[in-house]
Amino acid sequence: MRLFRFAGIDVFVHYSWLLVALFELGNRPNDYQNSVWHVIEYLSLFAIVTLHEFGHALACRQVGGVANRIMLWPLGGVAFVQPPPRPGALLWSIVAGPLVNVVLVPITVVAYFGAIAAGLDQTSDGARYLFNMLCINAGLLFFNMLPIYPLDGGQTLQALLWFVIGRARSLLVVSSIGLVVGALLVGVCLLAQQYWLALISLFIAWRGVAGFRQGRALSRMMRAERHGQFACPVCGASPPAGEYWACGRCRTRFDTFSHLGNCPGCGGQSLDTQCVHCHSRRPLTEWMTGRAAPAPVIDASLVERGPGSENPYASPHDSG
Repeated sequence: MRLFRFAGIDVFVHYSWLLVALFELGNRPNDYQNSVWHVIEYLSLFAIVTLHEFGHALACRQVGGVANRIMLWPLGGVAFVQPPPRPGALLWSIVAGPLVNVVLVPITVVAYFGAIAAGLDQTSDGARYLFNMLCINAGLLFFNMLPIYPLDGGQTLQALLWFVIGRARSLLVVSSIGLVVGALLVGVCLLAQQYWLALISLFIAWRGVAGFRQGRALSRMMRAERHGQFACPVCGASPPAGEYWACGRCRTRFDTFSHLGNCPGCGGQSLDTQCVHCHSRRPLTEWMTGRAAPAPVIDASLVERGPGSENPYASPHDSG
């Protein structure tokens, strides 16, 4: 469900968030004298999460990336960001989220101790709320910066390793850490009967598996043969030879350069394609270097409406 739009970024809430919110609010310990404060605290938690995700999205746009959607769900939030494929751009897009929590640390500290100094009773609901928000923000900051993929700390580690060992290997390293740690935490949390933490750990392990698969795909793509007669008009890289694109209509994977944009599955045509290196999208005719490059045959009746051939390995980077 779409909540609002700000700075060109749509914020959605998943329907499961409402179900979990009702369950959480109905089963939480009675920390407040007035139960309304439970609702205010829960909404404030996701307000902090939303600000955190906007940090990711706005930073991604600052470095020339794409970020136009944020999703709130029971385990927190996800900013769908696609920074340029450079380690520095990824690093800034990731660390900007936790920096929002860093900025909120002195704000929550001053709010609590300032209220106490002004005479607010420490045992009152208002004081308890301010103290809880201080702890929640600090806890989110600490948890997110753990060097476990796909947490922000793990993705920050990936960006730093990218400078040294490259994109594919860095993703393989951090996703392996996330998979192992997540699987271990699932067992520990189940033994301790901490089922909510077990669910979070299961999510970490699942994302570790997805990251490892993506890393292997990137590694294969980097080692693939190249189409020497084509070159990206933006970054100049020759595209790899292989089924690294997918039809925008039937999702058939194929080599868009070998087939000159003609999908072998449905026969649809794409006039442009996306670079697997810099993610830029340009007409196929602009990719030709003139070295025995065949001219594409365009059939207007088959041209796809929309983005056409997509690069399945250039999916948006999920930051939570």
